[in-house]
Amino acid sequence: MSLAIVYSRACVGINAPLITVEVHLSNGLPAFHIVGLPEASVREARDRVRSALINANFEFPAKKIIVNLAPADLPKEGGRFDLAIAIGIVAAAGQIPLDALTKHEFVGELALSGELRAVGGILPFAMACKAHDRALIVPKNNAEEAVLIKQLDCYPAQHLGEVYHHLVGQSRLALFEPAPVVQPKRDIEQPDMQDIVGQVAAKRALEIAAAGEHHILFTGPPGTGKTMLANRLPGLLPPLTEQQAIETAAVASISNKPLSPHNWLERPYRSPHHTSSAVALVGGGSVPRPGEISLAHHGVLFLDELTEFDRKVLDVLREPLESGEVCISRAARQATFPARFQLVAAMNPSPTGDINDGRTSSDVILRYLNRLSGPFLERIDLQVEVARLPSKQFSEQIQNQGETTEIIQQRVMQARQIQMTRAGKTNSNYHGNDLKHHCQLSSADREFLESAVTKLGLSIRSYHRILKVARTIADLAQLPNIERAHLAEAMSYRALERLIKTLRNN
Repeated sequence: MSLAIVYSRACVGINAPLITVEVHLSNGLPAFHIVGLPEASVREARDRVRSALINANFEFPAKKIIVNLAPADLPKEGGRFDLAIAIGIVAAAGQIPLDALTKHEFVGELALSGELRAVGGILPFAMACKAHDRALIVPKNNAEEAVLIKQLDCYPAQHLGEVYHHLVGQSRLALFEPAPVVQPKRDIEQPDMQDIVGQVAAKRALEIAAAGEHHILFTGPPGTGKTMLANRLPGLLPPLTEQQAIETAAVASISNKPLSPHNWLERPYRSPHHTSSAVALVGGGSVPRPGEISLAHHGVLFLDELTEFDRKVLDVLREPLESGEVCISRAARQATFPARFQLVAAMNPSPTGDINDGRTSSDVILRYLNRLSGPFLERIDLQVEVARLPSKQFSEQIQNQGETTEIIQQRVMQARQIQMTRAGKTNSNYHGNDLKHHCQLSSADREFLESAVTKLGLSIRSYHRILKVARTIADLAQLPNIERAHLAEAMSYRALERLIKTLRNN
């Protein structure tokens, strides 16, 4: 039979839709056509495949060759279909049994010599292949990443000839054995909370942020430890679950970030420069690619010098902060990327660095702070002032180092366990009925909170944020109900909104 069907997959966002590679050989003038909406890199596969087959000692058919990549309305790009096309030509020529093709999926770019080269986005490919219960044949350099998916039959190959011998049963490829999953261990050289002198209130706020997965903003003069605090948040967070690690690794895979069994369980930490564009943060391009917020999925996104970011750039974060995903739409392409990150930001409260240095007025400070829109600020649960230490207390604070990161992390993990048992999600992800059921207040406490919110001029969204933070504070204390002390502490973490209100009243 002169028709062969081979299975491969495209890369659309973090999905890998099935591509059926149909190869037909017919009589007529020798020709080689690829149809099915191929991009330039796919059309160039004609020359790569022809040379690879000849140099691998196959006889290239002197016939009319039609390769159809179905579905025809899905754009195809990259060299990932080279191997499937080559195998389809050999099978259509009658040199490979067709039933062997139905059990496998193929991915890999071909060198002119027939060698297999690695491709990007292999992890979503492997996930989809496993879901359809087929074996995966990949370039050897992709195998370590592919077998992060458990119970996947993965056959790594270095050359086109090895794949042919495997399919005809002459010399079977060896299954790739995954390396044992290694939980990341804390390095003694990693940042520790004891490195920060003083700042007890800021450390407490960071612990609350870690426990409830809340967004946090540090404001204060230069040199008070804002960046040091942000750098220590990843060490306080619980280890990734395997499902979370796979979601994070899938985004890294399509971005061509290196993955290995030794680093894939570590939470991502991204710190883009303040000159970054909106596309760099949320993703985009004619072919949509993930941005920094997706690369920080299930991890930390640190924005230092927050007020130096363009206001329009920060406002594009408003929707992802609520929904946990970002949808990139272009004329011919759409893609949705996960973006459930924890935002940590740091900024000076004044263009001169300190509002108390006497070099600027309230109006100038307000114009400076107006670089941050109100809706953006409302989405940040904790706004914490990081003040300078009095000179007399500095030496005393150095002696009192406080708790280590490991001790604080244990409390964070206990609070997270309480939250997962109660609702299956962290407190920051509560919406609607979750707040009614899990953040109940007594009538006196509700009146107290409503009065305080009205006095500060806060919105309903800020009201709900305060409730979520109070719920986390109660979880850290391992108490079943929110008490007034928890509400008072939660309201104390609205420093920037109080500062803006004070400046407006001056």
